Amino acid sequence: MEVFKLSGGQTRNIKLTLAYDGTHYHGFQRQKNALTIQQVVEERLAKLFGHELKINGSGRTDTGVHAYGQAVNFYTGGTVPTCRIPIAAKGLLPPDIVIIDAEDVPREFHARFWAKSKIYRYRLLNQPLLNPFERNYAWHFPEKLDWQLMQEAAQLIAGTHDFSAFRATGSVPVNPVRTILAVECRRRRETIIEFEFWGTGFLYHMVRNLVGTLVEVGRTRMTVDEFSAILAGRDRKAAGITAPPQGLYLVEVKY
Repeated sequence: MEVFKLSGGQTRNIKLTLAYDGTHYHGFQRQKNALTIQQVVEERLAKLFGHELKINGSGRTDTGVHAYGQAVNFYTGGTVPTCRIPIAAKGLLPPDIVIIDAEDVPREFHARFWAKSKIYRYRLLNQPLLNPFERNYAWHFPEKLDWQLMQEAAQLIAGTHDFSAFRATGSVPVNPVRTILAVECRRRRETIIEFEFWGTGFLYHMVRNLVGTLVEVGRTRMTVDEFSAILAGRDRKAAGITAPPQGLYLVEVKY
């Protein structure tokens, strides 16, 4: 892990909680030829602290995915008081990225490796016509859905399972066993359906693939028993589509 230290200064490890609208970014992680959340935050914090720095994220979010509570940490020898960072950075960051909290943490703390669990939320706009104000913040699905059937199927996800059926096709091979602590499908207003997943770890595209398959249950094109069989069968081809990114939010990282 790279640590930047100003001469004569005491290096601090600082944890930030970020909220961002991911619409205009190619995800969180820095890329060579595309604008990302990490790049913007690092460049603006460098101006604030007077030296280059690198932030460690709790995980990456894809293009168009949003966050209420992304956690990052970085090392600095700068003298800006930690409690002042959110206000001081406000004038440097674009309006779609906000530091909502800052705190000093032990030198060993790492936003990714110390994370114990995460909460993701997925928003679905279920009405015949698209609300233009929701187009970047929810998946518009015009066909009527039975959210109670989806809630019944969603309860099967909780627990420790092999989630191979819901991993991204062609993703880097990793252990597909994950533990989901709680799942909820709820209706917010008449036209908004929300899914919330709390787990100790997630595979790439796992939440979006789960939502895409739960929607098939809501359409009554798949039964709850068939959803259960897909989970047990571990075959990605048997599951539903990958839900689009704009409905996904990283809500909280727990330590």
